[in-house]
Amino acid sequence: MNLSKEIADIEVIKRVGACADKLGLEAYVVGGFVRDLLLKRPSKDIDFVCVGSGIALAKKVADSFDHHVPLSVFKNFGTAMIKLEDWELEFVGARKESYRQDSRKPIVEDGTLKEDQERRDFTINALAISINQATFGELVDPFDGVRDLKRKIIKTPLDPDTTFSDDPLRMMRAVRFATQLKFDIEPDTFDGLLRNASRLEIISGERIVDELNKIILSDTPSYGFKLLFVSKLLHQFFPEMVDLQGVDSVGDKSHKDNFYHTLQVLDNICEFTDDLWLRWAAIMHDIAKPVTKRFNKKAGWTFHGHEDKGARMTPKIFRKLKLPMDERMKYVQKLVRLHLRPIALVNDKVTDSAVRRLVYEAGDDVEDLMNLCRADVTSKNPNRVKRFLANFDKVEQKIQEVEEKDQVRNFQPPVSGEEIMKIFGLPPSKTVGEIKEEIKEAILEGQIENNKEQAIQLMFKLAEAKGISKKEN
Repeated sequence: MNLSKEIADIEVIKRVGACADKLGLEAYVVGGFVRDLLLKRPSKDIDFVCVGSGIALAKKVADSFDHHVPLSVFKNFGTAMIKLEDWELEFVGARKESYRQDSRKPIVEDGTLKEDQERRDFTINALAISINQATFGELVDPFDGVRDLKRKIIKTPLDPDTTFSDDPLRMMRAVRFATQLKFDIEPDTFDGLLRNASRLEIISGERIVDELNKIILSDTPSYGFKLLFVSKLLHQFFPEMVDLQGVDSVGDKSHKDNFYHTLQVLDNICEFTDDLWLRWAAIMHDIAKPVTKRFNKKAGWTFHGHEDKGARMTPKIFRKLKLPMDERMKYVQKLVRLHLRPIALVNDKVTDSAVRRLVYEAGDDVEDLMNLCRADVTSKNPNRVKRFLANFDKVEQKIQEVEEKDQVRNFQPPVSGEEIMKIFGLPPSKTVGEIKEEIKEAILEGQIENNKEQAIQLMFKLAEAKGISKKEN
């Protein structure tokens, strides 16, 4: 196969090829760019392999421009990178690799193009296009990667036990590519995942969660999680999610499978957002159901308090998975803690005070919370789904009305603790906090409006009830 027409208009590829000819080096475009070219997917990252020094080729390319281009050289790895306005180019010499059992860091030696292709993770990523003038556009495909692209198959170029044992992160990449491309994993390759799943223990949490997040950001992340679950990869790093799977029954009373429910919620939320952390909130919203599960003869299966327990579990899970422990974790934690609140409003008569409290606690994330709750409606009964979603519409309308009238989103009580201390001559104390809290509660309950004048009036009443008088000037 010759792909010269497909790359003929890409000036940077022709420039690199010309520089390689001047140095007398065989040079190729390899990997993901070739795969995406054949799949007609956009890509701005190009990897070049030459039989010789990749650094020397990169320097020659950088010098070929009539203006300065940024060149980064990584001598320890034998690689170099050039960043242009539209492209990111990476250069490496062809190499072969060997691995120790306890490390994914290879022993690297110079090699042939074929040896370089053998070390690639999958056949669809082991494709190479010659860019030398004499053979420009010729496709080098020793492992039938083009055929696997057409078959929509993820397959290792070598025996999967070799590929995955050498670098276990490739197992996560297999699931990630299958999810992103909507491909199947070839049966022998999938069996290799099962046999080598425990090898993930030598991979850092940061590398694992980086691949996991790419799966979560795909169009249908449930597919990736099902692959992770069946292959036992998920068991290695996220057992709390694995524990969601399964159905218990007592007599004729059963609960739903919370693992597959969670995956449905995750797919549902993807229709609303591509925000990674809202998607994480969908993953975490029922994470505490296994530890809060109880059976009662009258009520059947219950999961009382799973939202609060889940919120307490969130920091521990984020820390273990090497996810950020900053405002992003707190955002997920908040949505986990509050995810039942709008549902309770749906079930009960919607009161202004209940809506005020929800808006106050959710703050700027109230719309995300409502989207999470909509995604959480996964009943197989279409009439029930329709009824719930219609009720959510009513709740959202009520939120808008209360917001316009009371402005309680992210509000602070109109009277501060400092003002209370100054007016009554009080030191910092429990009493000051109680007065401030009672003013806030009165606003949320609708007993007074959210304004300074009414808050001051209530403050004096509360102080009088506690036997506190205004400080004399």
